[in-house]
Amino acid sequence: MQMRTSKTAIAIAVALLLGACGGDDDDDEPEVLNQKPAYLGTITQTSYDGTTDDLLTAGLGAAGLAAAAPPAYTNPASPTARELRRNAIFSNYRAVLDIAANSGYGTLYGPNVNAAGQATTGSGMVAGTEYLAYADDGSGRQNVTLMVQVPNSFDTVNPCIVTGTSSGSRGIYGAIGSSGEWGLKNNCAVAYADKGSGTGLYAFEDDSVNLQNGTRASRTSAGKNAQFAPELTDAQRTAFAQQYPGRIAFKHAHSQQNPEKDWGRITLQAVEFAFYVLNEKYGVVARDNTSRLVRFTPANTLTIASSISNGAGSALLAAEQDTTGLIDAVAATEPQIQPNRTTGYTVRQAGAVVTAQGKPLLDYSSYAALYQPCIAGSAGRCASLVQKGLLSGNDLASRQADARARMKAYGWTPDAEPLQAAHALTNILVAVTYVNAYGRFAVTDNVCGFSWSPFDATTGAPVPFTPAALASSFATQNGIIGAPIYEASAGGAKVYSMGVSPSTGIDDQSLDGFLCLRSLATGIDAVTGAPLAGDLAAQSARVRAGMAEVQATGNLRGKPALIVSGRADALIPVNHASRAYVGLNAAVEGAASKLRYVEVTNANHFDNFTNALPNVIVPLHVYLFRALDAVYANLKNSQTALPPSQVVHTVTRASNAVPITVANVPPISASPGNNAITVTGTTVNVPD
Repeated sequence: MQMRTSKTAIAIAVALLLGACGGDDDDDEPEVLNQKPAYLGTITQTSYDGTTDDLLTAGLGAAGLAAAAPPAYTNPASPTARELRRNAIFSNYRAVLDIAANSGYGTLYGPNVNAAGQATTGSGMVAGTEYLAYADDGSGRQNVTLMVQVPNSFDTVNPCIVTGTSSGSRGIYGAIGSSGEWGLKNNCAVAYADKGSGTGLYAFEDDSVNLQNGTRASRTSAGKNAQFAPELTDAQRTAFAQQYPGRIAFKHAHSQQNPEKDWGRITLQAVEFAFYVLNEKYGVVARDNTSRLVRFTPANTLTIASSISNGAGSALLAAEQDTTGLIDAVAATEPQIQPNRTTGYTVRQAGAVVTAQGKPLLDYSSYAALYQPCIAGSAGRCASLVQKGLLSGNDLASRQADARARMKAYGWTPDAEPLQAAHALTNILVAVTYVNAYGRFAVTDNVCGFSWSPFDATTGAPVPFTPAALASSFATQNGIIGAPIYEASAGGAKVYSMGVSPSTGIDDQSLDGFLCLRSLATGIDAVTGAPLAGDLAAQSARVRAGMAEVQATGNLRGKPALIVSGRADALIPVNHASRAYVGLNAAVEGAASKLRYVEVTNANHFDNFTNALPNVIVPLHVYLFRALDAVYANLKNSQTALPPSQVVHTVTRASNAVPITVANVPPISASPGNNAITVTGTTVNVPD
């Protein structure tokens, strides 16, 4: 294994070696004791035998994860923690992978595909021990869930750690099928984090919360052990529940913490937790016969920050914020990363400057939330946009064409166009959630007229969660819970998709509410372009301050890094995220940069579109593992260079009856030739 050889690293390693080995011969030699980080609460640990239950598949194996339905609960009204864990792994694994027939599951990826990429007949179960703890400041308000999985196959001679910060707003098992699986297969410990935005469903009617293990309890009995509980008096809770029956709160939107500002720090804390766990498990007993000596350190353990989407952005932020050398390298796919500026670098595709670059997430998602419903076929949304002067066209087809053109002008690639309609709901959820999160609004604020709840499919009216749905929420909810309810809809509160805007009288999917969100994101009236005033101006200032807190610097501190994104990503457009980050990194690190960027054609943000749109999409997941393989090989042997930045041209299928093979997803090339992505000064040149 290649070790870091800085003088500091050598000094640390020597000191630790003396501390570990000097106890018998010289009691005066200093011992380096393993110390639990102060921010960690009570640690629980559970071992899994790899036969009846395991780290990766919760005992389901590759076949069980591909089953048509999750396993049933013995008592649906009160699932056990073990059952909730099992079903959470079932739902989270499938959420980030396409496990349909002919998708590549079981042949190119999946638990039964080994670390060398070879499909086996085994179940893919992994024996080992799982450690859980909250990271908190003592208030119980943060309660970020951290988890470390240590497989029994952990290699103490060649130790490694991989991060698995959750994608989206998912709970602690959100990265189980992405970087988590790679780490376990490669005998590494995996350091997970839910980012403080994971599952945390609060119900007003019964004042109930999720505990760390997923079970439900009252807010009073949970105390500081709740995953999330809004700060409400009993009187406030009762009044809100009476006025807005069935509404809920969830952690990402309503914690009033703006958790995204801490995603990098939280990922680093997960790594520190992993080091603590490994040293407790494998360290030699100290002279006091109680403590353990430090055996594994950043100087002798390879650590890769990884994950997908929000988790990938967290990995990059962690690398930027890593001042103590915890992280050696980054391997990330489709990162939700927000450059701290849109200028000072240039992105070109096929020689032409792209139409827009480096915009913040809430800027482009709130823009998409206006136009994607029209593209998806909402005639009412199209008509209201025309009425507001925000769209042109005399019929639905011409209006949709104008909406698509506006999206491209705002920075989406032409490759993303076939997926615009499919992303309408996703950007709706992002816009409502992130306005609340960035502005640190309370659930009772109902910002822009939105609350959250399940709804009646026929009338659109909000309805409460059933007791069984609340009981299983840890396993079934992805961190964005329920649906946006438009309280200001003409005729009464309805789910956003059935909402009638008061200003238009049209069933336009609550356009008035989304124009409000758009205005808060930009600071100007979305219709008139005038500066906001009064309460809206104050709310917008809060939102935009939160947006500024989460931006990336582009300084990876010289760490090797490989970013992979799909050119057809319609949720996190490459011009605003990956490509722009490469440009920002070039402006900041210059020749010292070790960042490589791979752009995959026909790949988008959600692999589960692969079978639904086989002639448009291939799975990006394959390239996450290839990126991790490449980074790991480079860390172990500096002579094994990272692949050059490049475009990988994939091949789609005529139908989902045709299996995906390696012919559809060719490898990342060591010599990309004309497909090379180059960085000249601060200009990123992406070929077609």
